[in-house]
Amino acid sequence: MTEASCHDRIAAESVMTQIPHPYHLGDKGFISREWQKKLYEEYQMALWTPSRKNQKHRPSGAWEKWIQQKRKVIETVFSILVEQYRITEIRANSVIGFEVALDGIWLAYSLVTLGLVEF
Repeated sequence: MTEASCHDRIAAESVMTQIPHPYHLGDKGFISREWQKKLYEEYQMALWTPSRKNQKHRPSGAWEKWIQQKRKVIETVFSILVEQYRITEIRANSVIGFEVALDGIWLAYSLVTLGLVEF
């Protein structure tokens, strides 16, 4: 959780460095050659984003299709978490309380997705 005035890139960098992984997916709001270069040089992380239509250096059509498919899965999961599990309606008095509620939602979603329980 961040303040409303916190830029998405600052929050994203904080999350990405806490959960180190060599590859990350972002949306078009994260397109920045300088920022992507900084992430790679400082943390050895690659940030993959779709390209804009007017971008000079565009990846192949196959790459665009692949990243679009991955982003669709991510957006679908977020949509399910918001609509069915009401993730945006968590009411907690502390960060720990928020994390516990979020962990419960993730657990329930995972169990349903794996077919171990019915919703």
